Amino acid sequence: MSIVDSIAKRRTYYQLNKNLPVAEQEVIGLVETITELVPDAFNMKSARAVVVTGGQQDALWDAIYDAFDGKVAREKIDGFRAAYGTILYFFDTDVVKGLQEKFPLYAANFPVWAQQANGMLQFSIWSGLRDLNIGANLQHYNPVIDEKVKAMFGLPASWQLVAQMPFGGIVAEPDAKEKEDIAKRVKVIR
Repeated sequence: MSIVDSIAKRRTYYQLNKNLPVAEQEVIGLVETITELVPDAFNMKSARAVVVTGGQQDALWDAIYDAFDGKVAREKIDGFRAAYGTILYFFDTDVVKGLQEKFPLYAANFPVWAQQANGMLQFSIWSGLRDLNIGANLQHYNPVIDEKVKAMFGLPASWQLVAQMPFGGIVAEPDAKEKEDIAKRVKVIR
C-alpha cells in the first residue's frame, strides 16, 4: 500500500470494540517502530507513547470520566472505553529543556518542534493502525487528566500529555468525506 493510500484510508472511527484483527503485539510493534522512525528537530527524541490495554484501558476511561465530575457524558466516555486500547502521547519536557539550554538561540522553538514531532507521530501511528484494519480516533482530555494519568501509570513528572488515541475493532464505517476545492488551501506558484 502506498503512503497516499494509507492516509486516504485513515479516518476518525468512533464506533470501536475490543476485537482486534491482529495480535496485540503487532500493534505494540507498530507503535515502537513508528516512534523510532518519526523525525524530531535536532534529533531530540522528545516523543513518548504509552499503549494501554486490558483492564487498564477500562480504568483509564473511568478515571477520565471521574476527572470531569460528570461534565462529559458517560455515553461519550463509554464509547472510548469500548475500544481495545488507548495510545497516550506525551513529550518529555526534560529533553526539551536540555536542548533549550544547549542551544539558547533556538530555545523558544524547541517546545513547538516537540509538538510538531508529536503530531507526526500521532498521524503516522493512526495511519499505520488503519493499515492493520484497526480504527482509531484522537482525543484531547488533557490537561484536566494529566496528573491522574501520570499517577495511574507511574509516569515521570516531565512527561507532558498531548493526546489520547482509542483504537480497536471497527464497528461501523464513518460517513464518506466530502471532496473539497483544494485550490482554496494549496497554491502553486511558478
